[in-house]
Amino acid sequence: MHTMSDESQGHEHENPTADAAPEIDQAADPASAPDPDPVEVLLAELAEMKDQRLRLAAEMENLRRRTAREIKDAKSFAVSGFARDMLQVSDNLQRALAAVPEQAEAAADNGLKSLVEGVELTERAMLSTLERHGVRKLDPMGQKFDPNFHQAMYEVPDPAVVNNTVVEVVQSGYVIGDRVLRPAMVGVAKGGPKEAAPQSDGPNPAAGYDT
Repeated sequence: MHTMSDESQGHEHENPTADAAPEIDQAADPASAPDPDPVEVLLAELAEMKDQRLRLAAEMENLRRRTAREIKDAKSFAVSGFARDMLQVSDNLQRALAAVPEQAEAAADNGLKSLVEGVELTERAMLSTLERHGVRKLDPMGQKFDPNFHQAMYEVPDPAVVNNTVVEVVQSGYVIGDRVLRPAMVGVAKGGPKEAAPQSDGPNPAAGYDT
């Protein structure tokens, strides 16, 4: 006579799924994943190396330009103090020339004439030397007043001239590179129309230079 426990054990042995081996998920098994294509791997590495090379080349070019600019600035502005001192000498030479009466300069005194010519030659040589080192003389006459490059000393009432136009130059101004070495001392027109005057020498360093 069979007992209930014997029957249940027999049913357990008859269950076909109990002893079945578990199925292996091929997609989850790393060992079963396909190997990467060597060509694609090489192409990816080459693309990354090319990108790195381009970035490095751009950085080196920026460094080269920045270094060249800093060297240029250092050379240009290293003589600023010396150039300011030389401008004072030039001012004294101009004052000496202005102190010579026109009648005496036109006279037949060869000694005085030679002295005046020598002073003029010295001044021109000095300005030429400064110019070779990047110092330029401003010529703001007739241009719009620019506080970045000009210093207004007084106003000149003149309704026929555009307002804020430089009509007199008391003392010449100079720049070194694109920076002001000494602003020009000027007199500006007042009371005229407000139309735009000719472009100032400020925005364009090449304009307004007395060459």
